[in-house]
Amino acid sequence: LPMSLLCFCALIVVVSLLSMEGQKLSCGAGPVHVVLEPDHPLLLECHLGASEPPLNVTWLRDGAVLSESQTIRPLPNRSLLISPSSTDGHAPAGVEGGYSCLSTSSTGALTSRALTLHLASLSRFLQDPEPQVVPVGGTARFECYVDGLPTPSVTWEKDQAPLPSPTEPLEPSRYISLPNGVLQILGVTKEDKGLYRCVAFNSARKRFSQEASLTVSPDHIETQSLSTQNGKPIATDVVVLATNLVIPDTRSHHAGVYVCRANKPKTRDFVSSPAELRVLAPPVIFQPPEAVSLSRGNTARFVCNSSGDPPPALRWLKNGEPVQSNARVKTQNPGVLLINQLRLDDAGYYQCIAANSLGTACATAKLSVIVREGLPSPPRHVSAIPHSSTSALLNWDPPEHNSDQIIGFSVHYQCTAGSDNMEYQFAVNNDTTELHVKELLPHTAYTFYVVAYSPMGASRPSQPVTVETLEDVPSASPQLSLLSTSPTDIRAMWLPLSSQLSRGAITRYRIDYRALEQVDHIYSVEVGGNETQVTLRDLKPNQTYQLRIVAGTRAGFSQSSEWASHHTPNLTQVLFAPTELKVRAKMHSLHVTWQPPPNHTQITGYKLSWRELDGEELPNEEKPMINERIQQIKLRKRVKHHEVTGLAPDQLYEVKVWAFNKQTEGYPAVWKGRTEKLTRDSLPPLPPISIRARANSSTSIWLRWEKPHFSNVRIINYTIRCSPAGLRNASLISYYTSSSQEIFLESLKPFTSYEIAVQSKGVDMSGPFSSTVEESTLPDRPSSPPLDMQLSVLDSYSVLVSWRPPLEPNGVILTYWILYTGNMSHPDHLWINLTHDGSVTSAEAQGLMSGTRYYFKMGACTEVGVGPYSPVKDVYTPPKKYGVYVYVKVFTLFVECMVFLRVCVQGLYYVSVVTIYLVLCSIALASLINLFNL
Repeated sequence: LPMSLLCFCALIVVVSLLSMEGQKLSCGAGPVHVVLEPDHPLLLECHLGASEPPLNVTWLRDGAVLSESQTIRPLPNRSLLISPSSTDGHAPAGVEGGYSCLSTSSTGALTSRALTLHLASLSRFLQDPEPQVVPVGGTARFECYVDGLPTPSVTWEKDQAPLPSPTEPLEPSRYISLPNGVLQILGVTKEDKGLYRCVAFNSARKRFSQEASLTVSPDHIETQSLSTQNGKPIATDVVVLATNLVIPDTRSHHAGVYVCRANKPKTRDFVSSPAELRVLAPPVIFQPPEAVSLSRGNTARFVCNSSGDPPPALRWLKNGEPVQSNARVKTQNPGVLLINQLRLDDAGYYQCIAANSLGTACATAKLSVIVREGLPSPPRHVSAIPHSSTSALLNWDPPEHNSDQIIGFSVHYQCTAGSDNMEYQFAVNNDTTELHVKELLPHTAYTFYVVAYSPMGASRPSQPVTVETLEDVPSASPQLSLLSTSPTDIRAMWLPLSSQLSRGAITRYRIDYRALEQVDHIYSVEVGGNETQVTLRDLKPNQTYQLRIVAGTRAGFSQSSEWASHHTPNLTQVLFAPTELKVRAKMHSLHVTWQPPPNHTQITGYKLSWRELDGEELPNEEKPMINERIQQIKLRKRVKHHEVTGLAPDQLYEVKVWAFNKQTEGYPAVWKGRTEKLTRDSLPPLPPISIRARANSSTSIWLRWEKPHFSNVRIINYTIRCSPAGLRNASLISYYTSSSQEIFLESLKPFTSYEIAVQSKGVDMSGPFSSTVEESTLPDRPSSPPLDMQLSVLDSYSVLVSWRPPLEPNGVILTYWILYTGNMSHPDHLWINLTHDGSVTSAEAQGLMSGTRYYFKMGACTEVGVGPYSPVKDVYTPPKKYGVYVYVKVFTLFVECMVFLRVCVQGLYYVSVVTIYLVLCSIALASLINLFNL
């Protein structure tokens, strides 16, 4: 396109920060920011809407109780007055922060949403206008940027005077000043030449930018522009200012992609530029929790659903404090709070708070716990003893009071430690005071308590008791990793077993080994339970050995691992480690040098690897590390140095260099050390801010962020780190690079929560990663069918179908579809479909025909749809069994018919009667034959 064809298009959304003299703090929707302006005192009122009058109102700032000062004064009506200046006339110090109020009554406490207070301010110009050279008839564009609270107003001056107005009353102005600090001069003439500057002001102060010159050249240019929204004409409430779109009051229908297209008149030349507008919305709670009154021992369930963009984060408060999840109290998505085995101290006010960057919404519900007269006292003398590695015996005595009214007991238990806080319970009869609890985990501590029930309700829980199940033999053996450090030894390494697999304290390991040529001669070495490696010495070079390992607790040894093979090096083919390995550490790099090994004539080249180590430097006897990220390169034989770059400052690293040839690899030379610490003169760029993730589909997420407000280095691009939430495996972490402030992450797993962080990168250094944001991909159809479908015949007319959930459900399984037919050639829509709830794993197919072969297949269904069907399996329903009585009756009928036929032959009856009996005899004979065949 010709260089003279230009396109100046801007999408302007007018947004103003909240600034007011009075503000009510309540448990409802509202703003999250307020500005304290000069000469405008701020009054904060506490309106929490409790059912009974508050006994006390406490004001908090950043969670701490607020004390009275010259600028902050509580009023008798429980309001808070904040003055905009101190007695000396200067702006008050220490008033900025998040303000909230706490109202306490006899029932409980309520807290308001937090309101962040900012002092009015106006920064220096962060961007000044730049000189412009524009041809006659073209468009000049100046831009400035200043930050401030409240949002500053921006005007422009030419030659330190206001911009000239149109000469005619109805003539449109050629000077367009946009809210984002942009000045456009349309149809530039020679009279527009001059010096332009930006003027910004708010209630804090007024500032002038640097001046920028406009030079008008004699060339001439004409352009035409057209703007569209999502390929359609723009909305009628959007203001078009020449080549600009201004949306004064954004609404949800304004969201979309806007395209500005500039055409050169009388040609087909054009340029276009798209911009996406996302309209954000503050939180709204459309389903608030409801107040409930329940008896002690029951379950309370609060539901709170909200909407907003960005999607608001939900949290629960009880009496103004965050709800702590435990075995009884659990939070479930979306917005569900469950409280099991209600106690008296569970009563109070529960608040659901939804918050995003635009505001906060809050809803309150009151929980009352009712205790009736005549309830039994708690069970006494609860004791528990381990019975085996997977069971415990629990005993207790009946309650001291009202024990004659007991109708039953409930036994509750959970793991004492660990992340599994699931509570299990059993109900037993009133004549039972002991329970054999089975299916526990070996070598695990459990806490038990017992609750008594009468027709009036539940007792208080008994005193808890803790018991640890006995140890068991490990359920698995470690996996061996083998290497040789010389031709006559093998180093065996392994990782410790998890607590689920060890099932007790590992006290020892036994390593068995044998030469492949002498499999009947097995040798063993035992090491302590804290060891994770052992070196077998005095072996033969160039021999194949087999090794296996078993782990032992006080209960015994586990099953042996599979034999692992390893070939010791040939004595004549050994490549020794490089010599004189030296590493010069810098802040972001390591300069590695070395000399060839003694037998350097046998080598082809070198390999160099490096990795980042966690924690302090490891001891000389190196242990295998989990989740390490090793980088490795190959180097030519004549290369004896290499620069490792892109490292982090003050971080522990390990470097290995070893020789190799076509037959084998040599022993490594190893260095461990730290990079230089960061100095003030080389600070890394700050991490991005306002990171927002939004699921786009079942396999993709949109990620957007903003530049840090202040940065001492120029940011050239960004690194994005993405991994499934909760996993620590480095092989599952993906890294992406983006030169813009957004990226479209693809090829993700459906219905999976991902942790994402973004890092700013300068010219020669990288900054720290930002805090992680978590987002889940959308659900999808299951990508695998239900597992292990089994068909069991119950009788001649019904079949039991059992299965296991699919390996890749890609969402919450809502239903299972069981399809069956007697004709396998039928299409799917002609098969009979049985639908069952997604929580079951077995079902009966009833009303079948006896003596028939049926074909079954099944699929799992999420909210998106049904996944693939399992392989077809067939089953044969047995024929119906007949009793002895039926055989006798049919046989008797047949005999009577034969006797009557003999009489008929003698001519004693008419022909018509004979015919009827012939038919009856035939039926009896056919039935008899059929019965014997069955």
